[in-house]
Amino acid sequence: MSFWTTKRVVVTGGAGFLGSYVVKKLQTTKCESIFVPRSKEYDLRDRAAILRLYKDARPQIVIHLAAVVGGIGANRANPGRFFYDNAVMGIQLMEYARQYKLEKFIAVGTVCAYPKFAPIPFKESDLWNGYPEETNAPYGLAKKMMLVQAQAYREQYGFNAIFLLPVNLYGPGDNFDLDTSHVIPALIRKCVEAKERGAPYITLWGDGSPTREFLYVEDAAEGIVLAAELYDGADPINLGTGVEIAIRELATLIATKVGYKGEISWDTSKPNGQPRRSLDVSRAKDCFGFRATTSLEAGIAETVAWFLGNRGILREVAFTHV
Repeated sequence: MSFWTTKRVVVTGGAGFLGSYVVKKLQTTKCESIFVPRSKEYDLRDRAAILRLYKDARPQIVIHLAAVVGGIGANRANPGRFFYDNAVMGIQLMEYARQYKLEKFIAVGTVCAYPKFAPIPFKESDLWNGYPEETNAPYGLAKKMMLVQAQAYREQYGFNAIFLLPVNLYGPGDNFDLDTSHVIPALIRKCVEAKERGAPYITLWGDGSPTREFLYVEDAAEGIVLAAELYDGADPINLGTGVEIAIRELATLIATKVGYKGEISWDTSKPNGQPRRSLDVSRAKDCFGFRATTSLEAGIAETVAWFLGNRGILREVAFTHV
């Protein structure tokens, strides 16, 4: 019998990008009771709604993926909202999970929690050695508070809460809204539309020098479900590939996959964001055997193909609940 067969699981954000993949992964484990709260019925910023959710679903395990998140532009425009909404969701969900004596709470954070100038690769032990990159700091710190809460609740109450730190995600079904999306879907859409218009160039933010690491969404779902089953420790754990790429090289790769042959220009009046991002992923491998298996080139090819085949049903949102 699978670990999951008899478990009742709530997946917040389960209808979003990452959440939908986590739900599918749970279904493959023969998990028979998966409850996905929708924001229209359960506003996770509201105490009464959370209490009603736990009463209705009677979960044993909560995987908390719901977030208000976007790219650099969305973070700069909404620092207060990004801080409050994410902080209040996490704090209340975990508090009432403790009060309801749930078996386990899986808090999913963000790579934006790391200090701006953390040594490469980012090690979990460096999480508190500096302030996050300014444009992402309110969001990153709000999510990092769940780590503090999880460790405090473990110490005082013996509550089993774990904290995971996925790097930037991408894949089929991502948010392709140019105002709020992350870099890969935004680049794919810009290149496709520029190709169709015959545009001689596209303009991207910054100078292209920052590096990023990207995790294919199916791999991320695999890591989260493995950790939920197999990891019960207090220490935070990175989820990623351990491979970084410069944004300039990423743009060239995506343009090539799309078949866009125009020029890529850079608007250096716009921010670069964090200078470098790449994770030490050894702890995830050692603790629960997770290793990403999808290469960036293969994952981008799948994402481009999905975008081209699903442009009539693109998920464009003011803010992404993942």
